[in-house]
Amino acid sequence: MDKILSDKINILKALAIILVVSGHLEFRLFDMFPPYSFQLALFFFISGMLFKDKYLDNVTDFIKRRVKSLLVLYFIYSAFYCVVTIVLAKFTGKFWGMELSLKNFFITPFLNGHQFDLSCPMWFVTQLFMTMITFLFLERQFRNLDIKLKTAIYTVMGFAAIPLSKMFPLTPVYLIIIRTMFSLFFVYLGHFYIRKIHGNYNIFTPKILGIVLCVQAILWHFNRDFDPEHGIGLSYVLVWARFDSQIVVPVLTSITGIWFSLWFIHVTYNYFKDIKLVKLIGENTYHIMANHLFVMYILTMIIFKINGIPVSERANHDIYWIYNPVQNTYLYFVITMLATTYIGQGLKLIKKHIPVIKDF
Repeated sequence: MDKILSDKINILKALAIILVVSGHLEFRLFDMFPPYSFQLALFFFISGMLFKDKYLDNVTDFIKRRVKSLLVLYFIYSAFYCVVTIVLAKFTGKFWGMELSLKNFFITPFLNGHQFDLSCPMWFVTQLFMTMITFLFLERQFRNLDIKLKTAIYTVMGFAAIPLSKMFPLTPVYLIIIRTMFSLFFVYLGHFYIRKIHGNYNIFTPKILGIVLCVQAILWHFNRDFDPEHGIGLSYVLVWARFDSQIVVPVLTSITGIWFSLWFIHVTYNYFKDIKLVKLIGENTYHIMANHLFVMYILTMIIFKINGIPVSERANHDIYWIYNPVQNTYLYFVITMLATTYIGQGLKLIKKHIPVIKDF
């Protein structure tokens, strides 16, 4: 992979995690593309971009690498947030998570990842692991298929996930199946983009931009974000397979959002490529994903202390709540992005200089 493409992917990762954090603070960077309408699909797309065909003949190595890069750190963070949750319960009078048990520590992460409220954004990590392992085995089976047929199969999986989620009770196992079907489509799109489109076709022309904006304008007709009673519209909640009354809109708005993100990186690359902070954000998406709710939580506690508000008041609100969002949303965003990025950098330095954990 050439350096320019590698840099663009890293900036794209930075954009994706910024969209996740801004979405949890309920503001949007791209107004036509609401929070939760495409950013998780974008992460799956990026994972497809990074998938290497050499692993088709080295399954064991691929699984070992994914366990090492995704699951080991996941359970280290889970242990940390288990302790943090117990400590916070002493101060706030509320246990921010599910009942402590071996099942909730080792099994629930693969079902919904919400065993601890402060680390619940990490549900994506275990789902990514399951999706990528499934993608590897499917690609091994499909390697000799005609590209059109293979594309059709993945497309059917992606579009079929939503209606199937409405046909049967969403048991934990069935929920995994629905999420995996949906996410596999976008992993494949990312892999297809790198292999067949990048460097071969220019998909960032003014004409295509106009088409995407027109399509998104039509999709906006289905948006319901203006009033919570209307549902979530263009947004969807993949972790619970919540698509409300929509059937194809979540897939379409994910595609337009991904294209717009690629276009945005394409036209701004020369500006962002030399900004160190952007590079660091892209390199620390895992740590930002894992820690941003905790940093927001701590910031709220500090504001409480400054304003003389009892700490127990925090327990009266959900985990995404922030103090006085009209005035503080962007303060939370800036502090959270900086803190979590440098937490990631700090942990990498610790790992580098401590031989005992160097191999993890």
